[in-house]
Parts: sequence; C-alpha cells; structure tokens
Amino acid sequence: MPSLAVVRKANTAISFKRSPVAVFVGGTSGIGQALSQGLARYTQGNSKILLCGRNRSAAEQIIASYPKSSPVSEAGSHSFVESDLFEIKNVQRTTSSLLSSLPKINFLVLSTGFMDFRWRDETAEGIDKRLALTYYARWKFIYDLLPLLRKAKDAGEEARVMSILGPGSGWKVDMDDLGLKRRYNPLKALTSAATYNDLMIESFAELEPRASFIHAFPGLVRTPLMGSVGKLLLYPVSVSPDVCAEYLLYALLQSPAGSSRRNNKGDDMGKKRYYGTDEARTCLWEHTLEEVERALRINSGGRSART
Repeated sequence: MPSLAVVRKANTAISFKRSPVAVFVGGTSGIGQALSQGLARYTQGNSKILLCGRNRSAAEQIIASYPKSSPVSEAGSHSFVESDLFEIKNVQRTTSSLLSSLPKINFLVLSTGFMDFRWRDETAEGIDKRLALTYYARWKFIYDLLPLLRKAKDAGEEARVMSILGPGSGWKVDMDDLGLKRRYNPLKALTSAATYNDLMIESFAELEPRASFIHAFPGLVRTPLMGSVGKLLLYPVSVSPDVCAEYLLYALLQSPAGSSRRNNKGDDMGKKRYYGTDEARTCLWEHTLEEVERALRINSGGRSART
C-alpha cells in the first residue's frame, strides 16, 4: 500500500510523448472532477480534457480551474459535451460526436452515478436508472470509443480506461434476471452493478489486450452524493475527492495492459471478493448487446420499452 507522499511523487513524475487526450464521463463533480483537475495539474495544462455530463456551468468552472497550457503545446482546448447519460440514445449521440472530433483517446474515465434508494425506476428506454448510469452507459461509452483507444495504441501511446464503482462489493450474477427486470431491490442493483463492471473490464481487455481496463473502488469519499449529514457522520473514515483522486490517478497510470481491479489505495485487488465466472461474462456481454440494441430501436420507432 503506497503512502500518499509516494503516490504524489509518482504522479508528479508522469510524462507523455505527446499531449494526452482524456475523456471524463461524469466529470462535473466529485471524484471525476478531482481526477480531471489532477491530470490537468500534473500535465501542466498540456493535455486535452473533455468532460461529459449535464451540468454545463459546473463544467465551465472546472475547465477554468485547469492550468494554462504552454504556447508550444500540442494540446487543444478543453471542452464540455452536454448529455443526459441516463439514456443510451444520448450516449450514442455523445460517442458519435467524440468519434468525429477526436484523433485518439488516451484516458477514458467513467464515474457516473447518483444516490437514490427507490425501487426500480426505469428510463424511457426501459432500463433501471441506477444500472443505466453504473453499467449500461459505461459499457456503451467504452464499446463505441474503442477505435480511438486503439488509435492511441497504434501511435505508441497510452490507452487506459477506468470505471469507478465497487470491485469487491459485488455478488453472484443472477443469470436468469440480467438487468434485474423481475427481481429488483436497490441493494441487489448495487451489488450486481459491481460484478457487471468486473466482467465488463475483462471482456473489453479480451477485445483490446494492449490497453489497460481498470475497475476501481474509491472508498468513502466526501462528494455531493454523500450529502451534508453523511459528510459530517463519516468524516473520520472518509477522504476528500482530491486525496481519492491522487490514488486513483496513480492506479490509472500504473496499471499494466489487461484488466485489473484496484482498491482505494491504488493496490491491485486480484480476485479478492470476486464473484464472476466465464459463463456469466459471456452471458452478460450477449445480454448487454441485446439490451443496448433494444434501447436504440425504441428511439427509432421499434418495439416498446418493456419488451
């Protein structure tokens, strides 16, 4: 377990052949915001950062906080891509825009989520909102943007993906109810999403073994999701977004090619509290392809949301 001083020293030493391009999905608050600001700081502004989310004013303030790039930098201007990521159609619209405007992606960081203890609450596409943000939207981003990650690797550069959720907090996959349309409760949705993310990074690592795919556990972090009461009660056992970002940035930069699960100190968790199987990985991939295609058909006048 590296100390915070060791982690900061390693992060300070990062360097790139060319200015990296980083996309932060859910980067307008909390951990995603802190990570984007950390990368901007350690690259001294010589990076191109795109924030994807719904809060334009927050994104503009975050971008304004980044260090200014040097006049000779290859980096372009930072930008915000506004999108309601609850729905797959919006994710596809966003990824299509990125595919047409970016030459590559070196870092793709996904931290979308929200705090809600209601029972199943579906989007217009028939997907539970919690799973939409913590799994399906993330899967769609990675799937669509693989060509830009591959372009980075083809150029001899970094290509790294991090999904921030909860390795080690999952449970066995309900193979008869992928997507939890029949047997749902909020706790099951949380544990299922964690295992889905484990399986997701493994599947993408098989598709592009040259890149790094990381499922990271942030720990207890004092973000807006925790709320003011939660921040007060959990203050002694929680950390600030900036401290969490140091460790996660370290994990993002140090993880080797392939898939890995990282804890809140950046350590490799291996298979600790891992609940996946080869069968579950295959079934989940097939289910996700079908569910994403079904959601997109709805928006093009296809079958109803509940088919």
